[in-house]
Amino acid sequence: MTSQKTAYPALAVALALSLGACGKEASIEPAAPQAPTDESAAQAAAAAAPAPSTAMAPMADDVATTLPKSSMDMIFSTPIQTLDGEPSSIDAHQGKALLLVNVASKCGLTPQYADLEKLQKEYAAKGFTVLGFPCNQFGGQEPGSAEEIKEFCSLTYGVTFPMFEKIEVNGPGRHAIYQELTQVKDAEGKAGDIQWNFEKFVISADRQTITRFRPRTEPYDPDVIAAIEAGLPKAAM
Repeated sequence: MTSQKTAYPALAVALALSLGACGKEASIEPAAPQAPTDESAAQAAAAAAPAPSTAMAPMADDVATTLPKSSMDMIFSTPIQTLDGEPSSIDAHQGKALLLVNVASKCGLTPQYADLEKLQKEYAAKGFTVLGFPCNQFGGQEPGSAEEIKEFCSLTYGVTFPMFEKIEVNGPGRHAIYQELTQVKDAEGKAGDIQWNFEKFVISADRQTITRFRPRTEPYDPDVIAAIEAGLPKAAM
C-alpha cells in the first residue's frame, strides 16, 4: 500500500507536465545557417546576375563588293537613253557616288520615291546622285510610256534626279548594265536576279565598291546612308 500511495503523486506530476506542454506551442530553435554548396553558390550568383539583353545587335544590311575593272567599265560605258530619249550612259555622272534603283509607279514600294528625292536634295551638292531605271517586269507595275512615267514622278514626288529609259533587269533581255550589277552580292552573300522593284546599288565615286540593298531596305536605312557617305568624293567629305 505504501508503494502505491507514493506512486500516485509522481504520476500526477508527470501528467501535469504533459498537460502543460500540450497547452503551449512547441518552441522551435532556428536552424543554424549552412555553408553554401558549390551548386547553391552558382545558382545564387546566376540569380543575382543581370538578365541578358534580348535586344539583337544591329546587323549591317550591306556588303560592299569590288567588281573587276572590266565589269565596272561596262556599267559606266554601256549606252542607255534617258527617259527623254536622249543618248547617255552612267559615265555622264562619273566622279559622283551613285544610287542606282529600278523603279515602278504602281508598286507598294513606290512611296520610296519620296525618300530617294530627299536623298538627292540632301547629298547632291556633296557629289551624289540617284539614277532611276523604270522596269515593268515585276507585276506589270510600270506599264506607262516614258511621258507618263515622267509626269507621274514629277507631279507625285517632285523627282529631280536623272531617269533612264524603261529596261529589263532580269531574264534574257536584261540590260547590259544589270548584267554586271546582278553579279554583286547582297548582305547574305547572294548575287543573281533582282528581287523586285526598288532594289538599290550604291557605287562609290572612285568606282571601287558597289553595295547592294534589297527592295524593302528603305532609302534612309542607316546602312544605305553609311554606304553613300563612305562613297562620296573625298574632296566633298
